[in-house]
Amino acid sequence: MQKAIIGKKVGMTQIFDESGKVIPVTVIEAGPCVVVQKKTAEKDGYEAVQLGFEDVAEKKLNKPELGHFKKAEVAPKKYLKEFKLDSSADLEVGDELAVDIFEEGDYIDVTGISKGKGYAGVIKRYNAQRTPTSHGGGPVHRHAGSMGSGSDPSRIFKGKIGAGHMGVEQVTVQNLKVVKVDPELNMIVVHGAIPGPKGGVVYIKNTVKVHKVKNMAAAVGTRINPQKASARG
Repeated sequence: MQKAIIGKKVGMTQIFDESGKVIPVTVIEAGPCVVVQKKTAEKDGYEAVQLGFEDVAEKKLNKPELGHFKKAEVAPKKYLKEFKLDSSADLEVGDELAVDIFEEGDYIDVTGISKGKGYAGVIKRYNAQRTPTSHGGGPVHRHAGSMGSGSDPSRIFKGKIGAGHMGVEQVTVQNLKVVKVDPELNMIVVHGAIPGPKGGVVYIKNTVKVHKVKNMAAAVGTRINPQKASARG
């Protein structure tokens, strides 16, 4: 069943499991989110719901935005995001989704805007290689090397790596395990890092690839003969 919610990145910390192993985790303040709009197959050609997150003062919105919330009869929200969910038909405008739609052990995909790195060179931006630093190398060592032939085609093809603005782009991290869910604090804790700075808005959905990973692991396990494996040991 597809599930989704909007949240904010609080920051990273670490916890310890039962064996004492350190687990790096990210804390996310997720929800509550309210259904602001509902898309139907009859009217819009597809089924989806638009979720709103975090209250905002009316003076910070324009008339069309205020009219959108007034029609839905919900308080103005700062962030809006549309999700295609299996349960879209069961949800109605005004319904509220909380963080408890997820459980410990679930796997999720988190989408956010990555941190801005400013103007960066090709080494930092694309992991390019340095030029030799001895035996006549230089005078520069972190510049881009040859861009190709100078006679034909006598130009640099579009998309060639080079220095430029880095970061501030949409990034999705997949298959993050939910370590803890606290409905009272609207908090969800996931194993690993997520994109964006502290306070950055993120969109959380249950992952679509974990089942493939589990099936692959099961398939690999069936190819191994336990008797042969024990004999090799």
